[in-house]
Amino acid sequence: MTTKEEMIEEHLRARDISDPAVLKAMEEVDRELFVPSDLRERAYDDSPLPIGKNQTISQPYIVAYMAEQLHLDKKDKILEVGSGCGYNAAVLSRLVAHVYSLEIIGWLADLTKENLKQTGFKNISVKQGDGYNGWPEKAPFDAIILTAAPPAIPPPLKDQLKLGGRLLAPVGRMNQKLILLTKTGEDKFQEKTLLPVRFVPMTGKTDKGGSYGR
Repeated sequence: MTTKEEMIEEHLRARDISDPAVLKAMEEVDRELFVPSDLRERAYDDSPLPIGKNQTISQPYIVAYMAEQLHLDKKDKILEVGSGCGYNAAVLSRLVAHVYSLEIIGWLADLTKENLKQTGFKNISVKQGDGYNGWPEKAPFDAIILTAAPPAIPPPLKDQLKLGGRLLAPVGRMNQKLILLTKTGEDKFQEKTLLPVRFVPMTGKTDKGGSYGR
């Protein structure tokens, strides 16, 4: 059984996760609150774990890596597309002012709310909805993070990003890459490819031929 301390030292620090705020966030969030009771002993394994109905909780390393790549600030307001079980939102909430999290699957949105209640964290809002459309009434966002892979970044999400904001997403179907976009103008973005990844495909409008015009 891996402890939280071992996870942080062996799977995060030892693999170049160095941002003190990210490491502190990973320490403050109890991953065992987000996994099924029969998997609690494996809560701090550095691997995805099943949470039911072919859904998984993300690997701790990738959660920490993505948070670090976004260079978040305590004043930031961010959008998460794909709540899953709420673990990623909980970690992000320790780094920013507020997390708005969208989940397209009804039972997962309910699970996220239930799990987050146990943490006592108050700066997270969860809504069931199609992430393709984002959360326009709460925009613009300092950062947007996707935890499911579209074939290309949905234009509404780009539109909801502040100037200078960052968007981090796994992109692609068969061969996915983690892409970081920085908004440099009204319709201009600087793109950086970080590493190959494997995430579940994004569903909803993105899966039904949604427009990716730009």
